[in-house]
Amino acid sequence: MNKTVNINLAGIFFHIDEDAYLKLQRYLEAIKRSFTDSQGQSEIISDIEARISELFNERVQNNKQVIRIKEVDEVISIMGQPEDYLVDDEIFEDEPQTTYKRKTAPSKKLFRDTDNSYIGGISSGLGHYFGIDVLWVRIAWVLLIFGAGTGILLYILLWILVPEAKTTSEKIMMTGEPVNISNIEKKIKDGFENVTETVSDVAKNVTDSVTGAAKNVTESVSDATKNIDFTKQGNKIKSSSRTFFDTIGEVIMFFFKVFAKFIGIILMIVGAVTLIALIVSLFSVGVIDILHIPGIEFANIVNAGNTPVWLASLLTFFAVGIPFFFVFYLGLKILINNLKSIGSIAKFTLLGVWLISIICLVIFGIREASEHIFNERTIEKKELNITANDTLNIKMVGNDLYKLNGYHNNLFKVAHNENGEKVIYSSDIAIIVKSTTDSLATLNIEKKADGRNFDKAIERAKNINYNYIFENNTLFLNSYFITAIENKYSNQETRLTLYLPIGSTIKCDKNSSSFFYNKNYYGTIVSHNDANHYLKILENDIECLDCPIKNEDPKVRKQALSEITSQESLSKIAKNDNDSEIRKLALKKMTFQPSIADIAKNDKDPEVRKLAVSKMSFQPSITDIAKSDKDAEIRKLALSKMTFQPSITEIAKNDKDPEVRKLALEKMTFQPSITEIAKNDKDLEVRKLALSKMTFKSSITDIAKNDKDPKIRELAIEMLNKKN
Repeated sequence: MNKTVNINLAGIFFHIDEDAYLKLQRYLEAIKRSFTDSQGQSEIISDIEARISELFNERVQNNKQVIRIKEVDEVISIMGQPEDYLVDDEIFEDEPQTTYKRKTAPSKKLFRDTDNSYIGGISSGLGHYFGIDVLWVRIAWVLLIFGAGTGILLYILLWILVPEAKTTSEKIMMTGEPVNISNIEKKIKDGFENVTETVSDVAKNVTDSVTGAAKNVTESVSDATKNIDFTKQGNKIKSSSRTFFDTIGEVIMFFFKVFAKFIGIILMIVGAVTLIALIVSLFSVGVIDILHIPGIEFANIVNAGNTPVWLASLLTFFAVGIPFFFVFYLGLKILINNLKSIGSIAKFTLLGVWLISIICLVIFGIREASEHIFNERTIEKKELNITANDTLNIKMVGNDLYKLNGYHNNLFKVAHNENGEKVIYSSDIAIIVKSTTDSLATLNIEKKADGRNFDKAIERAKNINYNYIFENNTLFLNSYFITAIENKYSNQETRLTLYLPIGSTIKCDKNSSSFFYNKNYYGTIVSHNDANHYLKILENDIECLDCPIKNEDPKVRKQALSEITSQESLSKIAKNDNDSEIRKLALKKMTFQPSIADIAKNDKDPEVRKLAVSKMSFQPSITDIAKSDKDAEIRKLALSKMTFQPSITEIAKNDKDPEVRKLALEKMTFQPSITEIAKNDKDLEVRKLALSKMTFKSSITDIAKNDKDPKIRELAIEMLNKKN
């Protein structure tokens, strides 16, 4: 059982074993004696005690742990013995250092160097840490501030998080030198020397005389130290203390540290870029909303839940920015070992703000989603004076107040109406045509909208304003609808269903084509391809009365075909027309590859199939035709467009026509497959062609020895003679 003592070392309280205390006390007294006549003795002793206090702190797990002799010995081994520093440092200006060195090289720590600072000492500290001139660091800051615009935020963060080098020990660690008695003494003396340079000439003369005396002492001590072979002794200690596995471990740790630093840099860049982007974008949106800058109304229109945009922006910034702040902080922590902690209070505060932001955003999101839960509609029915013998013309009408492109789309925009009021307008309008057995035509105007409940959805649907005009058998339909801006954007749309008596005729203007669905979609019998034609209404179908392609005269059909641009119509003609010339003409205008491939496989006319193959570009379809078409010429044509070597080889081996196999063989480049054909093909000419393309001497020799046909063997021998 040992007695313990409580001590205060550099302002820090420690429990220390009595034996350890006595040893530490003798050590400190020896140090004081060694610096009795040194300039700045009190500062040196204070910094040495501060450093010893730091080393003790690194070795205790908690405040109740007792410092033993073992810890005192470790600290003394790091700091060095007092007798090593009895001599003035100027002795060693031209001689090798003899101070004790630890097994591992000291590592630099990042501090702010306020002694050489213009603002906060960040640039000087980074210069020490990376071993570069501070001028280059300052130039880099200027480029970041005026170039990328990220320098100010990064500088402020580093100013807050990187500690200032206040003590002598911290200033030594900042430069990467070991914190021992020698370096502490040297740092203190350097500080006094800097002050000495500014005093008067009288003080300089006194200093010169003292320096001369010190040089005499230096020379005498230097002569004594020259007799000792410090290099030999140091190498002996080094070689005996380091083992092979220590070296391997240091190498592995070095690469691990490099990798960790790289990860730290990546995390810093990701965190900083994200934070800056959030600050610029989200805060900009918030400021725009608060100041009511034009353009923000689009966000307010979509915001059916009426959540303040500035509040949503702020919450989004916290919800996304706080995690990325910690990503940045983690990267900085990896790079800087002694990075100052932001403190538990700040951490828990940020966590609380983040949780509150997430909860609020979830609530706002649910409220916004609830505004679209119900989708309701209203229907207005209007009779049109169109009978079975009448013709109805349909045209779409725009408005100069609303910027419309004349085409259907489900986007929305904001404009002012005739009364100067802000309104939402959209071209989300669809036209459906159906047949009916009623005597008169009917127009159903269906308006749809979303809402958080049935009543709100119905109210928004009723507030859709859509107009049309019917006169002289012409139906002028607005290509847009409008609604008051208070109704928000709630997926409003308008669907027009036109019921026409069987036997009546309809002609839709070209400008209406984009407002029609595909045929049979929602039961419509008129599609976007039927615009600008007179269409007779049949029972659940139509008959085109002016489509030239229906004419029985091939010449008329050819002339009509030149005016058709729809790929769907061209495909139907190319597949179904009885005249092969018309099918060719339609095929020439086609670009849709699946339809072209279908014709190349199934058309009965070889000439049509050839034309289709010549327009094909999809390799699998070309390969399929090259393998399966009954016409050898078509197979050749398809083969000439092939590029995939395995498929070409398969045709060269398996096609029944020797000419096709020859063509495939000419396109082959893979020598083993060519050799196989030269050995096994039943056709003599094919084997000769294969042999002529062979380059492997061993394979040619094998054929020259073993082929049953003398002509093949002769050709192989000739090829061998040429190679020799």
